[in-house]
Amino acid sequence: MLGSCDSMLPHDKLDALAARFRGLDDRMCDPVVLADANLLGKLVKERSDLAPIVEAWGRHKDLVRNLEEDEAALNDPELRPLVEDEIPELKAKIAKLTREIQILLVPADPHEERNTILEIRAGEGGEEARCSRPTCSACSAATRSRSAGPARSFRRARRRLRGMRFEAGVHRVQRVPATETQGRIHTSTATVAVLPEAEEVDVVIDDKDLEISIAASGGPGGQGVNTTNSAVQIQHKPTGMIVKCQDERSQLKNKAKAMKVLRARLLDIEQQKQASQVSADRKSMVGTAERSQKIRTYNFPQNRVTDHRIKLTLNKLEKVLSGDLSEMIAALRSHRQAELLGEVTPNRGDEDDL
Repeated sequence: MLGSCDSMLPHDKLDALAARFRGLDDRMCDPVVLADANLLGKLVKERSDLAPIVEAWGRHKDLVRNLEEDEAALNDPELRPLVEDEIPELKAKIAKLTREIQILLVPADPHEERNTILEIRAGEGGEEARCSRPTCSACSAATRSRSAGPARSFRRARRRLRGMRFEAGVHRVQRVPATETQGRIHTSTATVAVLPEAEEVDVVIDDKDLEISIAASGGPGGQGVNTTNSAVQIQHKPTGMIVKCQDERSQLKNKAKAMKVLRARLLDIEQQKQASQVSADRKSMVGTAERSQKIRTYNFPQNRVTDHRIKLTLNKLEKVLSGDLSEMIAALRSHRQAELLGEVTPNRGDEDDL
């Protein structure tokens, strides 16, 4: 019997994706599509995205077919010895491939391929909360800005990075400062925000959203008055915004000017929306920077790093602080995939520790 592995996959959805994949091959051979570089590019990307899933689904179906044949052969005394050893191996391959397909079906993070801006700010703990040189051996980076404090430390630092999406939150440090004479452990925090780098805002104006009216231009009398119907008023119906231009004697020139003004104003609205969203994302990531809101603790006396979200502890403090986050990121990524697949429930791991 196949067991539960095969039933864990959405067969209808996977067959539909395979059919879509074959259909893309046909469309990409269409002369009309080949003549449209923009459309062709979109189809090529879609095909590229589907290829790993369709290929894995094809191998999965072949393995299931082989397993069914082997299980049927168990009823034949002559064939039974030949297939008994092969069946467990096929089941293991099917289980592994099922897991791979489930992960491939997880919706991609829309920001995955974009650069991110890593912002680090001092939280509780005074000078101990300041950062020095934020680094990560697994990421390319370029310093954007920083606000210096005493002793070559920084109250705030910002870097352009890739691969740091799991670092957002409150980071807690526990250590005995050099100025501590009683040997007491001090706790300080720093907040980290990881924000997708803003994309260039492109304003697309649909003609059907515009209401354009023409009128005679107003102004002083005399020879300078424009008595032709050249003034243009454009209303952008979705926003209610109205722009009027009568500077030129040409109706076409006035319309072009009005469209430029309209586009600029709509662009400003979109940029403000984007800035507001970034601000909201930053606030949700870092909270109030209190120690209780920690996502990770760096404990110097015990040479320990603990990520409270996945309850992972590594006794490799120096390695992590030198920028090697590969083991931590791999564990966080696996946990995130399990969350998306419904195999674990999200948790913040709010237990306290020294």
